[in-house]
Amino acid sequence: MTQGSILREIILFSLPLMLGNAFQMLYNTVDVIVVGNFVGKEALAAVGSTTMITNMFVFFFNGFATGAGVVISRNFGARRYKELHDSIETTMAMTFVLCTLFTILGVLGVKGMLRFMATPDDVFADAATYLTIYLGGISGLLIYNIGSGILRAVGDTTRPLMFLVLTSLLNIVLDLLFVIAGHMGIAGVAYATILSQMVSAVLCMRLLRKTDEIYRFVWRDMYFDKGILLDVFSVAVPAGLQSTITAFSNVFVQSYVNYFGSSCMAGWSCYNKLDQFILLPMHSVSMAATTFVSQNIGARKYRRADRGTWTAVFLTIGVTAAIAVPLFVFAAPVNRLFTSDPSVIEFAVLFIRTNVLFLVFNCVNHVIAGALRGQGDARGPMVIMLGCFVVIRQIYLFVLTHFIANTPALVGFGYPVGWMTCCAIEIIYWFARWRGKGGPVPLAEAGAEGEIPE
Repeated sequence: MTQGSILREIILFSLPLMLGNAFQMLYNTVDVIVVGNFVGKEALAAVGSTTMITNMFVFFFNGFATGAGVVISRNFGARRYKELHDSIETTMAMTFVLCTLFTILGVLGVKGMLRFMATPDDVFADAATYLTIYLGGISGLLIYNIGSGILRAVGDTTRPLMFLVLTSLLNIVLDLLFVIAGHMGIAGVAYATILSQMVSAVLCMRLLRKTDEIYRFVWRDMYFDKGILLDVFSVAVPAGLQSTITAFSNVFVQSYVNYFGSSCMAGWSCYNKLDQFILLPMHSVSMAATTFVSQNIGARKYRRADRGTWTAVFLTIGVTAAIAVPLFVFAAPVNRLFTSDPSVIEFAVLFIRTNVLFLVFNCVNHVIAGALRGQGDARGPMVIMLGCFVVIRQIYLFVLTHFIANTPALVGFGYPVGWMTCCAIEIIYWFARWRGKGGPVPLAEAGAEGEIPE
């Protein structure tokens, strides 16, 4: 990614990543479709309401994967191959520790988390069943994510995609087998998901073990390097905390939605599944921006890193708008994939048409945050996003529901409030940091006037 057309390199990197993320999202989306059509409205609400909780665990781990990816891709771009090998072995050692910790904490905390979220009684039992099984097998998802993150950091997005295509199809088969043929209900979709994710983890680990490339993983070399862990966590902790606290904040949003009953909860679940697919371009290009900026900074091509960031921003805005507008128009037919219940569809359409067009602001948020992390600055986007997605959003919801009007549409609009505020602040921060301080390098390395060298 340090030479050639910037737009072409970002697109070629992002497309397999986008397809991979789409297939990964199919796991939970297929769960929603199957339970919505073959189990019932309450089961649909249960699966959807647990998403905010599972995201807290997954997002924190993905922050760790982001930090590891920055360190690995920077070593790869600078051709420091010993440091590359050491960073991979240390990353894998920490991964197994986090898998054990998350599994134990997740399973033990299921009922407490659901009560905290004010989950209604008619949904509670199904939600507890699904969440306990999912968190009990979460290691498969985490190991796949770190393995694919290592491959992406060195520019390989194709093979992780192939693994996801295979296991997503497996998940569909197992969903139908366990729920329709086996009559296992909501437990069936949970087991189908964790088994499929475990297969993807095994495939990814096998590739890292058997490859002859410089990023090969060697069991006997696995250890904790203090310096590498500090570098990883300097990015991972702010990125992970930002994502986790934002997900935790969304648990509060879910509690506001829960107030309106199971039909509204199910409609919110349908909206969130579609929203995740619309977010795919910005998440994928954001990850591409992180790797692009990291590799070019490692190669000391600072102007190219700057141009790549804004190329990624405008690319994401265009793609997201092209998806969001048709979804706004055809919101009702699309939601019939999940359910035939008229009240659920009505709520889903309401949430989509309230929020979806404002996602263009979120494009800027994610891509600039990804580029800043690629520079090694994870703290800035963390503070900005926490302030907007957590503090401002929660203030809005509290004031709205207590002093103005408590309606589903206004509660759902809490998302765009955070997106628009974050967009404005992050743009100001980017220009103040990059232009005002000579970019992501120390001023001593910049030109005489503090300009960014090529």
